[in-house]
Parts: sequence; structure tokens; C-alpha cells
Amino acid sequence: MTSSEADLQLLNDARAWAAQDPDPRTAATLTELVKLTEAGTPAARQDLEDSFRGTLQFGTAGLRAALGPGPNRMNRVVVRRAAAGLARFLVRTVEDAAPGTRPRAVVGYDARYNSDIFAAETAAVFTAAGIETFVMPAALPTPLLAYAVRALECDGGVMVTASHNPPQDNGYKVYLGRHAVEESGRGAQIVAPYDARIAAEISNVGDLASIPLAQDGWTVLDAGIVQDYEAATAGLADGRLFPARELKIVLTPLHGVGGTTAVSVLQAAGFTDVTLVSEQAEPDPDFPTVSFPNPEEPGALDLALGTAMQVDADIVLANDPDADRAAVAAKDPDTGAWRMLRGDEVGALLGAHVVARLAASGADAAGAGAAGADGAGAGAAGGVFANSIVSSRLLSRVAAAAGYAHEETLTGFKWISRVPGLVYGYEEALGYCVAPDLVRDKDGLSAAVLIAELAAAAKAEGKTIFDTLDELYLVHGLHASDQLNIRVGDLGLLDAMMNRLRVNPPESFGGSAVESFVDLAEGSEQLPPTDGLLYVTRDLSRVIIRPSGTEPKLKCYLEVIRSVGSAAELPEARLAARAALDHVLTDVREALGL
Repeated sequence: MTSSEADLQLLNDARAWAAQDPDPRTAATLTELVKLTEAGTPAARQDLEDSFRGTLQFGTAGLRAALGPGPNRMNRVVVRRAAAGLARFLVRTVEDAAPGTRPRAVVGYDARYNSDIFAAETAAVFTAAGIETFVMPAALPTPLLAYAVRALECDGGVMVTASHNPPQDNGYKVYLGRHAVEESGRGAQIVAPYDARIAAEISNVGDLASIPLAQDGWTVLDAGIVQDYEAATAGLADGRLFPARELKIVLTPLHGVGGTTAVSVLQAAGFTDVTLVSEQAEPDPDFPTVSFPNPEEPGALDLALGTAMQVDADIVLANDPDADRAAVAAKDPDTGAWRMLRGDEVGALLGAHVVARLAASGADAAGAGAAGADGAGAGAAGGVFANSIVSSRLLSRVAAAAGYAHEETLTGFKWISRVPGLVYGYEEALGYCVAPDLVRDKDGLSAAVLIAELAAAAKAEGKTIFDTLDELYLVHGLHASDQLNIRVGDLGLLDAMMNRLRVNPPESFGGSAVESFVDLAEGSEQLPPTDGLLYVTRDLSRVIIRPSGTEPKLKCYLEVIRSVGSAAELPEARLAARAALDHVLTDVREALGL
């Protein structure tokens, strides 16, 4: 096809899309882009070409892209087709598993642009397909949708959200339940092969006009579903075992939908001294006070930390916009400055706290029963702790010392939440699952409750959460981690860097010889194949390198471990660990040819 023929095809595709688009705004945008492209405006042609460069692919993360017209954007046409394909999958799957049973599904949405519209489109398609459909009562956090899938015994769930993506994006996250998936995956995000089966159904959907739409017939849930979640989540705090509640908290939802729910849950759990960051308290799809609405990003917590200093808070809690992640900041006693804890630090603290709760409550037998109901995998103490393979190894040592089994999974809560017998799981990217019976996914709200509980318990003993962390290091070794993220403009560079490492494998990192190398692409009994390389050196330093599954970048995860004999040795051990990480970082850059 010549360039002129390609241009003509692009313009015809755009006109055809605009003619069928049910959204007058995106149709008008497309019509204007066609006019500007015909007038020779390069930027308009580039935008038009990108909007029609293939079709947005449905995968284990569902759909996620910038809002706009065309098959490569998030819009009502793409959502309607996705809903139709998912509806077919649910109807067929439920009929196969339980003939004669009417499928059930629940739809939730956040406060991003078009989230409520996409939720309504989904409800109309589901209902017309014969699915008993429930819609959440308002823009609410993702964990409430995951909770509702299990609480309402649904076969499927959809959450319209782009989590912590930039303001121009939106997404479509899918959960399976009841008859659609095995027990350990009910209420969890989809994994293979379900993603491919749903994608195949979507690709088989005909013209947009062929998709039936119901005008009504779905049920908009009342506030009871929110109240039930809040009561169950607040009830996680155990006042008999950990009675301390004196804690001054600063909380920010980063312009997302978690603020009201988080305050309600914390107050119901007994943590009444909560100050919301006023500038970020209300949902705002423009996220005006942050350059990127992700607690991990530099500057995202500046307003919260400023508020914490003003009110002399004990701790800062932050949720990402859909509140499935939680960040923690506190004043570091070593420096006197506020800093955000790494996800691995919070992951270890929560893991140790869950162990302490189980030990104090004598719940081992009950945990063994719950684990048995989910299948094999329970440890000697009756439950399994888990984290993603790129997260710290500290949790495995904490679990083993308490007699619990531990598993590593691939990156993502779609894997962590499926571990049979799970009692606690986390990933270093600020995701924590502290109550898998309630929410089989990461949940920044239930995590906030237990973080507040452990911080208040430490304060009652005259300690900080950093002191609690140091106590873990004294027993299990100081685990220090870091990341190197390399963003690329050409995805081919990711393959080139991974191939370079496979052809010329590094012999050492940080001056310590590589003793163990695993090409994760080959898979194992424990892990499905994934593109990644894992190195462990003689001094137990670990390097994992993998392409990101959601962004054009290479991610390198580093961890070093240093034994510590006494508290007096900790300052020197911290300096030594930092120096070791820097040495490893230098070697990783060299191995990648940077």
C-alpha cells in the first residue's frame, strides 16, 4: 500500500468510526482530526494515526489507555465491544459449569473522566446478555468492587479505573468469581488462560449495531454494600490484642476515591485523630496538585508531609487514586526527617504484624481450616505468606521463623491473591493483601487499618515503626533494596538489552561472584514462564531484571543482606548496605551497556 493509499484508508476508517460512535464528543473530536489532517496539519495526522494503530488489546490487566476516539483508545465503542465479549464468556462459562444458572456480575467505577459512562455501558450490555447485573452505588475504591464480587457471589466483576495512571487515561479491570474460576481465584483479577479466552470472545463481536443494549433492568446497589465493607475492614483491628489507638494520622487519597472510605474505616477501627490533606481530599480527575498521581513518584507526598509537620503527626498514610495501594511515611529517628518507607519495608512490617496477631489470638487452627478449604499449600502453622519474586526475601524469613509456609509468585496481585491458603501477601509496589477472605486483591484501605494498628502499638511502647523494622533486621538480617528503571522510546531496545544479558551473562555483582542464575523465561514448577533474569551472588545479593508489563521500560530490582549482631551495629550496617547497593547498581549498568 502506498503512502497516499494508507492516508486514504486512515481517513476512511476515521470517518466510519465517527459515523458509528455513540459518543458525540469523541465523534466530534475525530471529525475535527480528519479535517485538520486533510488540511495538512502534521500533529493531527500523528494523533489520528496513533488512534487507529491497531486495536487496544485485552490482557491480564484488562484494558488501559488514553481516552479518545479510535480502536487504540479508551472510549464507548471499545468498552461496549469489551463488555459484549466478556458477557459472552461469562454466559458460556457459567452454562458449562452450572447449567441453567443465570450469571451474576457487578460493575464498579472510580471518579476519572468517563468512568461512570463506561460502567453504564457495561451494565446495559451485561443486562441485555441475560446477566443479573449490579452496579456500585457511587464512584468507589477498587477494593470495594473486589469485595462485592465475593460478597454478592458474582461470576464476574468489572472495575472502570486506570489506578494511578495520568489523568488522560482510563481502564477496564476484570475479576472472576463463583462459577467462572477455581476457588482460590474467586474475586481475583484474571490470569491466563482466561484473558485469552475473553480476548477471543471480544474479537468475535460483530458490528457495534449488533450489540444489544438494555435500557434498564440492572440493580444499582444501595449504601449497604459500602457499609458492609467498612464494618468488615474496621473489624480487622483487634482491640483485645492490640488496644492502643493513640495515633495522629495524616491521610491523603491523592484526589482519588478513597478518602471518605478510608476515614470512615479508620475512625470505626478507633483511630479518630485523622487529618485529611485538604487540597487532595476530594476526587478530581485532573489530579491538579501532583504531576503523577502515584504515591511512589517524587513529590506526590509533599503536601501530606507538609501537613504532617504542621500538625505534628505520627504517621502519613497515602492511597493511590483507586485506593488499592497504600504508602506510609514517618519521621526517621536517624535523620529526624520525614521519609516514605519502601514497599518492602511496609511489606515486612505488615507480615510480622500478621504473624504477631495470629500468635496472640491463637488462630493457628482456624487458619489451618481456612487454608485447607482453599486447597494444598498450608504450612506448619496453618497458612501461607506470599510475595512477588521481585519483592524482598525478608518476609520469607519472618514466615519461616514463625512456622509458616511462604511462596514467591510472578509480579502482580493476580498471582499473589491466588496462592492457596494465603493469609498475607504483598508486592513491593505498595500492594498489600491483609485479609484475603474479604478482598482477594491488594487493598490500600484494610492495609491502612493494620498499619495504624502496628504504628499505635509501637508508639504505646515508646517506639517508632522504624524501631520495629530494626528489630526484624536484628533477627533476620538487614535487607536493603533499590531499583533501576530504564525508560526507552523503542520497545525493541528492551529485547536488545535482555538478549545482551543472555549472550554475555554477568559473572559478578558488587564484587561477589554469581552463584545462581535463573532465566525466568524457562519457567519452573513454582513459576510460570515470564521474561526475566534472576541472579544471586555468593554474599546473597540478588538482582532481577525484567521488562515492565505495562510501560516501555526495563526494571532492575536489587537487594543486599547484611548480618547485624546488635543495635549498635545498625548504623554502620546501613551505610555498608547502601555502598553495596551502589556497587551493584554500577555493575548492572555496565552489564546492560549503559
